[in-house]
Amino acid sequence: MTKIPTFDSSCSFDSAIGPISLYALDDAVVFLTMGHPAAANLGKSKVLNEATKQLKAYFSGKSKTLNFAVSANGTAFQEAVWGQIAKLGFGETTSYAEIAEAIGNPKAVRAVGGAVGANPVPLVIGCHRVLGVSGQITGYSGGDGIATKTWLLEHEGIPVKL
Repeated sequence: MTKIPTFDSSCSFDSAIGPISLYALDDAVVFLTMGHPAAANLGKSKVLNEATKQLKAYFSGKSKTLNFAVSANGTAFQEAVWGQIAKLGFGETTSYAEIAEAIGNPKAVRAVGGAVGANPVPLVIGCHRVLGVSGQITGYSGGDGIATKTWLLEHEGIPVKL
């Protein structure tokens, strides 16, 4: 599991894929986990209330957008990858190769996979929407792995290829 960055507030709620835990610093979500042990409810943060509301609406099928404040800090390469993923909307997919091409480094497909796996705010930066070049699921580091990714893709109406 990736180390949780510094935070000043946290909360959790139950979802269809297990507990969702949110961590915020200075009113921006800095980390999100799925299916791991629930975080304690610590501190007070308006962004955590908004994020919880939006994520519950997403899981219930009432909303297709997540637009609360996040702060995803990584290397320049990781942030470029995350920026490409963040452009995807509900039900849209891309491949690792397409991201590598879009960031001007077409040979960096494996490195793109590493950056996708390091995404600190999955669901908001929808890394579940990144598939292999022929549309297959190649792995997933969130929640229960491929089972979680499959649920998220099916929830968004994306055909699943294992």
